[in-house]
Amino acid sequence: MTLKVCTSLLLLFLVNSVWTRTVRQVYDEMDPEHWSRYTFECPQECFCPPSFPNALYCDNKGLKEIPAIPARIWYLYLQNNLIENISEKPFVNATHLRWINLNKNKITNSGIESGVLSKLKRLLYLFLEDNELEEVPAPLPVGLEQLRLARNKISRIPEGVFSNLENLTMLDLHQNSLLDSALQSDTFQGLNNLMQLNIAKNSLKKMPLSIPANTLQLFLDNNSIEVIPENYFSAIPKVTFLRLNYNKLSDDGIPPNGFNVSSILDLQLSHNQLTKIPPINAHLEHLHLDHNRIKSVNGTQICPVSIAVAEDYGFHGNIPRLRYLRLDGNEIQPPIPLDVMICFRLLQAVVI
Repeated sequence: MTLKVCTSLLLLFLVNSVWTRTVRQVYDEMDPEHWSRYTFECPQECFCPPSFPNALYCDNKGLKEIPAIPARIWYLYLQNNLIENISEKPFVNATHLRWINLNKNKITNSGIESGVLSKLKRLLYLFLEDNELEEVPAPLPVGLEQLRLARNKISRIPEGVFSNLENLTMLDLHQNSLLDSALQSDTFQGLNNLMQLNIAKNSLKKMPLSIPANTLQLFLDNNSIEVIPENYFSAIPKVTFLRLNYNKLSDDGIPPNGFNVSSILDLQLSHNQLTKIPPINAHLEHLHLDHNRIKSVNGTQICPVSIAVAEDYGFHGNIPRLRYLRLDGNEIQPPIPLDVMICFRLLQAVVI
């Protein structure tokens, strides 16, 4: 049974809040009058759109080296090439760079000249996905807001590499080779404004230590996590989106109130080993429990408030806010028990 899903405006707002500033917003900060200061030179391998004079498109050109970057450039697109090295020479005049996309190249740590990245003082966005990095590159520009390192071979995070990145709001390390030993208690120290942390598709067996306190979105899908430590989420009181799909969580690995956290609005526990629905908070809006081993649903047991309170339609206090419930891929047979519908009066979609 599937009802149409209506995503709440609040969830959309929070998701969009992670993307700190759009390209257009940063672009608009530069007064067109200032463009006349720079000559309109353009590397012959690249494309320089006249309508967007501070952008340089060198993607999909089969380049093996980074060309000399003109001084006027803020946005540099070098993805889908054969680049192996990042040296200082091409960036000598590029003192205004805000955005570099080097996804899908052949860059290794040894190919990155020492200090070259940290000298890009105004850089806000650095994309190095789908390369051949074995550790997080260091040092990094202190003003970075987004760092994307997905789909590399990263197994090491140098000590203190994030310590000065106070402006970083998004760190993407998914689909690498990180073990528990790579994430020490001080690994994320200094990331005081981090909002999204993605460590999905690694080789973690434990919940990572010392997640930055302001984290809103924590993605840990496709690891081998078995246990949620007691009071784990008290250290990240703002976490709103939590993804733990495709792990090895069982009923015994979850404390009695492990997910009874008022800040969590979207909880994803699909493809684990649960046989019952864990206690949830009345503020939760989306719950994904598909493809577990759940055999039945008891609304009285899982309701965050008493059924008597839930039945009182004159009560408008802290009623459960659950709007979406996914239970398919379990051993549950329809129909949904009436007490579930009584408890979760705001339910808009149930998948079973």
